[in-house]
Amino acid sequence: MYRHQEERSVEAVCYEQKHIEKVLDIIKTKFPEYFNDFIMLEAGYGVSEQDVQKIAEKLGVQKVTSKKNVDITKKFKNIIIEASENFEKDREKYIAIFDQEALEEYEDDPQYFKSTVLKKECPIIHHTLFSTAKELDKYKRDFNISDSNELLTVVSNLFNFAEDYYDNFYEEKAYDKIDCHEGLEISDLDTDDYTVYGVIGGGIKSHMLYKVYPAVFPNRSRDAIWALWYLTDKKTFDCKQDSEFLMIDVDKCITQQNYFYPYELFTFYAHQIYQMLKQKSDENNVYLDPENRYIIVDAFLTFVAAQHEDEISFLKQQIKDGGFGYA
Repeated sequence: MYRHQEERSVEAVCYEQKHIEKVLDIIKTKFPEYFNDFIMLEAGYGVSEQDVQKIAEKLGVQKVTSKKNVDITKKFKNIIIEASENFEKDREKYIAIFDQEALEEYEDDPQYFKSTVLKKECPIIHHTLFSTAKELDKYKRDFNISDSNELLTVVSNLFNFAEDYYDNFYEEKAYDKIDCHEGLEISDLDTDDYTVYGVIGGGIKSHMLYKVYPAVFPNRSRDAIWALWYLTDKKTFDCKQDSEFLMIDVDKCITQQNYFYPYELFTFYAHQIYQMLKQKSDENNVYLDPENRYIIVDAFLTFVAAQHEDEISFLKQQIKDGGFGYA
């Protein structure tokens, strides 16, 4: 999606059913090859056959014979365990933030909520603020000048939406049968009531929601958007200016993943990728806990992006001299 910095939306065609079906058709075509590598390399925790061969050659061994019968079920289960353990490492900190009584108490001191709870106790915001990455300088400036009352209001709105959505909308079997983005009923999350522009955008809000309710809110991370670009084979479909998953600053010649990609659309694609992973798990007698539905999706998308880290670094390299830095 070509855009100048002030432009913040995808083209209208991206919401059309025919367009979405085309996107999904390509994802379904690309999915098997990435899934195979995902399993063989255990989501990046394993060692590839090529790497084994390279090591062997350095040691003077001509050829290493690997086992032909790969235990897909075992590898799949290992991935789930590893991904779940990584997910749980800092989860309690997010649950503590999404506490109704605590949020109400912060109304008496919203500055404390900003300077202590978000800045020091919210892992994703803390790591972003203390990162040395040049592209995050803008985020740091925006956070410093942000209004503490607005931050508290938006986080409280996110808490209320998430709790109501999980308690009153979500039903496991019905949820998995949803076949259009409107059926998810989460378009409100893309509105001003749930956003502090430059500070709590699609990436950070989705991460906070994901950490508390992984059954219904996928993590719209940077890697996840890059992964969708690769899973769609870099195609533009009906977009006039380029892939909806890219953000190209034509003034500075900088390419980034689309920081402003709508959460509603992202969630639908994540939802559909989960169905593909679920089919594979059923075929291999592996149980996927629906309460942790989007943990495996996050692991898969992170893996896909990691397979292209050199190209992604190349595309992003000019950002070191100044560019986008949104969350």
